[in-house]
Amino acid sequence: MQFNLSYNEVVQLILEKTGKELPISYGGPHTLRISYKVPLMGAVGLDVNVDRINGSDIFLSYGGGAGIEFMVRTALGQFKKQQGGDLLDILDGNRLMLALGKNPQLAPVFDRIILKDIHFDERGIMIDFVPKP
Repeated sequence: MQFNLSYNEVVQLILEKTGKELPISYGGPHTLRISYKVPLMGAVGLDVNVDRINGSDIFLSYGGGAGIEFMVRTALGQFKKQQGGDLLDILDGNRLMLALGKNPQLAPVFDRIILKDIHFDERGIMIDFVPKP
């Protein structure tokens, strides 16, 4: 089974929840390219890769150059202090683990499905899953 989201749907959701516009686009089959306008710097880009999935845990890595990665690490540290920050584990280097099963609203979903893959194309995000036996 597959659940699809367009990039525009994700950008609108982020805008509604944070008030920030984060354009996203295709960067490869398992890579999203995220842009952000930084005052005095202009637009900066970050590639986020889906490295693997283990149950409800999604292992990600990111890259964008030393300056961008420093800003991301700083932002992630601030995010960890916010509500929902416990869903994110900052691993070594530029790797992260998103523990979706820790979210009380998503935990019942992961009791019923097995997440197989998250991948991207020019149109959007595809989430592949199968029902648990």
